[in-house]
Amino acid sequence: MNKVQRQEKPAAESALRRGWTTGACATAATKAALTALLTGRFPDPVSITLPRGETPAFALARETLEAGRATAAIIKDAGDDPDVTHGALVTVTVARGKPGTGITFHAGKGVGTVTKPGLPIAPGEAAINPVPRRMMREVAETLCAEHAIAPDIAITIAVPGGEEMARHTWNPRLGIVGGISILGTTGIVHPFSCSAWIHSIHRGIDVCRANGLHHALAATGSTSEDAANAIYKLPLEALLDMGDFAGGVLKYLRQNPIDRLTLAGGFAKFAKLANGAMDLHSGRSQVDMDWLAGRAAGLGLSDRKTAAIRTANTAMEALEIAGSDIDLPGHIAALARDQALAVLRGAPVAVEVMVFTRDGRLLARTGAFDG
Repeated sequence: MNKVQRQEKPAAESALRRGWTTGACATAATKAALTALLTGRFPDPVSITLPRGETPAFALARETLEAGRATAAIIKDAGDDPDVTHGALVTVTVARGKPGTGITFHAGKGVGTVTKPGLPIAPGEAAINPVPRRMMREVAETLCAEHAIAPDIAITIAVPGGEEMARHTWNPRLGIVGGISILGTTGIVHPFSCSAWIHSIHRGIDVCRANGLHHALAATGSTSEDAANAIYKLPLEALLDMGDFAGGVLKYLRQNPIDRLTLAGGFAKFAKLANGAMDLHSGRSQVDMDWLAGRAAGLGLSDRKTAAIRTANTAMEALEIAGSDIDLPGHIAALARDQALAVLRGAPVAVEVMVFTRDGRLLARTGAFDG
């Protein structure tokens, strides 16, 4: 949930540099700090084994050894991914716990705490996801076994500035307060990864359902979200940052339904959805002007204007050409809703579509709910 708004995908994706997740950095820092606590020496660089077998090495940015505790820090390198935590200092302090307590995880300054149900971590726990927890636990158990001591270790993770970083993530919507989450499933950040965004959408739906909410708003951007929610005033947990991933929302709702879904976005995005596209990113789908012209002609637009739409540069230009002669936005909203319902395949989800201008003015609305 630490992703920021995706940027335009470069043409040469293969040249993009991979990075490391906060979970991988925290695991490496845990290994370095615990090694120092047990031996008096910090390994630098420190290597770890990731879930798929890779063995990266991390340089330490900070290390402190005190009586009964040790701290190591690693600067997160997200590679070429536009991640809000790129450059963050992931700091881990380890200390011996009371006998029988096992390995425990704690949120230091800048790491969030879960406050709502629906996430893989229970309310009240530090926002450290299951795979990073498993990685750190395995490192701690291995080191404790090597030194013939019981694995009673308290692991505290802090990220200076993490509370401010979290304001630009999904965490406030998911009920994670006080900072960022420690994330990762493979340990590797793949630049401009669609899967991370879709994963966040799924967790957002989980939180919405777990909090007993029956109406979710999925928007392509902040302008349409703000404009649509000015009507409904839904709680933060009901707002799904859909972005370009309409399919990611709809396919997950097919198996995990919510009673009402409002889809909100611009005319161009929903023109693509109306034509069957489920990924609305400009690099992966385009508005089909021939198709759009055909829809306009079917609504009775003149041959002259229909021909002009076929050669239009953008969907907004096509909309301007149509003008008030036909209700093109309303037609696109209706078709987009039909496509959404088709993807839901009969799941008990009522769908509303709202189409907005770039400045938040409502162009069309279909399937409207009663407030």
